[in-house]
Amino acid sequence: MDTTSLWRATAPAAPGFAMLQTDISTDVLIVGGGITGVTLAMLLARAGRQVVLLEAGRIGSGTTGNSTGNLYVTVSEGLDSLVRRWGQDIARQVVDERRGAIDFIQLHAGSESGLRRCPMVQYAFSDSMREGIESEQKALAALGVPHRLTSAVPAPLPQARGNVLVIDDQAQFHPQAYVAQLAWQAAQAGAQIHEHTRVLEIDFKARSAATATGTVTAKEIVLATHSPKGLHPVHAQMPVHREYVLARPLGGPDPGPGIFWCQGDESLSLRTMEAGGERYLVCAGDELKTGDHNAEACLMALETNAEKQLGPGEWSHRWSAQNYRGADGLPYIGRDIRGSFIATGFSTDGLVYGTVAARVIAAQLGGHATAVFGELCKPGRLSPVKGASALLEEAGTTAKALLKDYLTHRQEQKLTSLAVGDSAIVEVEGESFAAWRAPDGELFAVSPVCTHMGCKVHWNSVETSWDCPCHGSRFSPDGTVIEGPAIAALRRKHIALATR
Repeated sequence: MDTTSLWRATAPAAPGFAMLQTDISTDVLIVGGGITGVTLAMLLARAGRQVVLLEAGRIGSGTTGNSTGNLYVTVSEGLDSLVRRWGQDIARQVVDERRGAIDFIQLHAGSESGLRRCPMVQYAFSDSMREGIESEQKALAALGVPHRLTSAVPAPLPQARGNVLVIDDQAQFHPQAYVAQLAWQAAQAGAQIHEHTRVLEIDFKARSAATATGTVTAKEIVLATHSPKGLHPVHAQMPVHREYVLARPLGGPDPGPGIFWCQGDESLSLRTMEAGGERYLVCAGDELKTGDHNAEACLMALETNAEKQLGPGEWSHRWSAQNYRGADGLPYIGRDIRGSFIATGFSTDGLVYGTVAARVIAAQLGGHATAVFGELCKPGRLSPVKGASALLEEAGTTAKALLKDYLTHRQEQKLTSLAVGDSAIVEVEGESFAAWRAPDGELFAVSPVCTHMGCKVHWNSVETSWDCPCHGSRFSPDGTVIEGPAIAALRRKHIALATR
């Protein structure tokens, strides 16, 4: 199945950046070419700092290019949740920082980014969710966030049960086009950007990163990789989820610009976009634990629910994105215990939080006091009461995965019985491997043990990847790291028998 996102499929052609081909030194090394890393590279380069940015694939090809392109001052878990955990003053700081980040994005967005101001609309389409909308409205009022209530939503959206909450002057854009344009601005300001340059090893003490074609030594390292590479304490604090997204040409009623959060027993996030003269409806579903769900069944369930609520149609694009949620409802931004700067724990609010993080880290690297917000989001903070449920969730996920996979053992299968398109844990020469047979008959067999912290990977049939349920590392069939905290690839077993 083609899982190229609508944004990556419709982005204007952008000039590429060459691979790193030598050993170099710099002031600041940024690992990761999504919105966080590219924004930071631009800010630092414009401030006169030497900057090198390394991206394993293409700029924006990770979480940024697989997002929904929505920008809003609130947060996905709700400002009501934030107020209950942190109080009104801190929740108000979050809103202010996020509003400033949206204004920053608008200031730097070119015409190709398609940025437009629009309302954010939240409502319940099942009676069980009405109380949540009422609580969120009270939080917005207490924080002084302008909003209004109405009773109807435009077709073809599922109709509302109770009040419809509207926050005007939010925004949405084409995230892939924006980050590509920002990378070009960073390069023009003097940043060295290298695509297709995967970091294979990081020496935090020596502050160097090795790739297959060169090594970068820096005074400072920033891990703008969504989840920091290597072993960091925050990994034990962040539940990891995937969110599946669909898009189809909009052939019927057009709800117009807007961020529509439709909350029901199976919630939907909806928006429209235009590319190449075609109007599209974009639809995202509920979050699912990475490595602990049947991807194909979950994607089919999303399609069924979307068509039930919106009417039948042919989906032209299917993709997903991963998110890491801070245990206490806030992200982790700043220098961590390994001495590097990290930016993670954004939940599904990463386009805005990534911009916030870049601005905070740029200020910290520039020696400027980042006031309360930088201190508030520091990675080493202790808030066990505020983050207790998430800490327990993540500890439970890891324990469950270890118990299930190491003590009960998954059913092993013989190589000769593995059909085209099938995956299984197989035994080869007395050793277990995670195997998948490609459509052309080629057999891929890799170690089933995640190189991050030793949990066992599970097959994702939609994205043809091996996903770790513990901390979200994902690997291609040949063992190459796709995303997550793992740095080293899964060890591959080369097997002569390639066909049945």
